[in-house]
Amino acid sequence: MHTNILKFSLGLSLVLLVSGCTLAKLDVNVVSERTSLENQVLGTYNSLNEDMLLVASVRGVSPTGKIEAPPRHTPEQADATRALETIAFHADDVESFKRFGWVGENQEGLLTAFTRETPKGASKELKAFADNYGEAEFQQVVKEVNSARETLMMRVVQTNENFTAKDLPAIRKVFAKINRQNSAPGSRVQEPDGRWISL
Repeated sequence: MHTNILKFSLGLSLVLLVSGCTLAKLDVNVVSERTSLENQVLGTYNSLNEDMLLVASVRGVSPTGKIEAPPRHTPEQADATRALETIAFHADDVESFKRFGWVGENQEGLLTAFTRETPKGASKELKAFADNYGEAEFQQVVKEVNSARETLMMRVVQTNENFTAKDLPAIRKVFAKINRQNSAPGSRVQEPDGRWISL
């Protein structure tokens, strides 16, 4: 594929050079398979978010005043909606966990828990947060968020006809990349070779 694009680009350059034509700007965008996969995963994930918004915005009463039953959803749609709600519900806590270094984004698209220690120099608010968060509650939040992420990754496979279960490892890597990009500086992330670093 790259050789065909290269030949086309060279041919186009020669034609323009010989004919004396000039173009103000020539943009050639080559989309790699990785970018294509990422775009498909993000598109499917965004449609899951839109489905959740539609579920939340359905009115129970028609314009004529009749009570309407909510639209029926498959169990998988309901699971995906609950997963999105769980992630949104715990988002602030997960961000605090990342600031403390209690969790990191691993290369599978999930959170990895570390030893809980309150960093030196943390603000009073963060120290109070850390003091009020018990180990069992912390582990439960990590478990719930990871379970929700797993549900969403599987839902991406189920709702996109281009994916099968064989694509799940690649989808995990896309989720890991997204989670890494959405992490604040100082967050722990796992490198492809397994090492943990801070952003």
